[in-house]
Amino acid sequence: MNSRVQAGVRRAFDVVIASVLMLCVLPVLVIAMLAIALSDPRASVLFRQQRTGRGGRRFTFYKLRTMSADAEARKVELREFSEVPWPDFRLSGDPRVTRLGRLLRRTSLDELPQLFNVLRGDMALVGPRPTSFGPDTYESWQLERLEVRPGLTGPWQLDGRGTIDFDGRCRMEIAFIRQASLRRDLVLLARTPMAVLRRTGVA
Repeated sequence: MNSRVQAGVRRAFDVVIASVLMLCVLPVLVIAMLAIALSDPRASVLFRQQRTGRGGRRFTFYKLRTMSADAEARKVELREFSEVPWPDFRLSGDPRVTRLGRLLRRTSLDELPQLFNVLRGDMALVGPRPTSFGPDTYESWQLERLEVRPGLTGPWQLDGRGTIDFDGRCRMEIAFIRQASLRRDLVLLARTPMAVLRRTGVA
C-alpha cells in the first residue's frame, strides 16, 4: 500500500471512529459542560488555545476548562516554577487547576472535545501531542514531528508524559512517525483506556 493510500485509509478510520466515539460520549460531555458552567458561570466551559499542527499550521485546540479563567495570564507568573524548560510548561499541583478540573483531568474527560478537532482534520486519533508553542521555537531536527497530524493519543501520552523532556519526547514521536501504520495506531488506541484508568497517561 503506497503512502497516499495509507494516509487516506487512516484518515477515513479516524473520521469513522471519532464520529462513533462522539455519539457515545455526548451525554457525558454535556453533563461535564453543565457542571463547569455551574461552578463558574462567568467563564467559558471550553478552553481554546492555538496549537501547532501538521506543517507548522496553527489551529484552535479544544478542551473542557479545568483551570481558573485567568490561567493563561498567570502562566507567565509561574514560569520560573515550571518543571520542564520553557516554552514547554508543566507544574505539579498547578494552583490554576480547579477542584472540578482535577477530577476531569484524572479521568481525561477534559480531552473529549478534541474529537471535534479530529473530525475537522486538525488532529488524528493517534500522533504526536500538539504543542502550544510555534514551530519557530523548534530545533531543525525536531520539525519532523510536524510532518503528520498531531494526535489525541500517542506514544508520549502513554509512555513518556511527565517523565521525559521535550528532546526525548521529539525522539519518541519521530521514531513513531517513521514506523507509523494503522496496526500501530490500533495498538495505541487499545492501550489508551487502561492508561487512563491507571492514570499513567492521557488520551
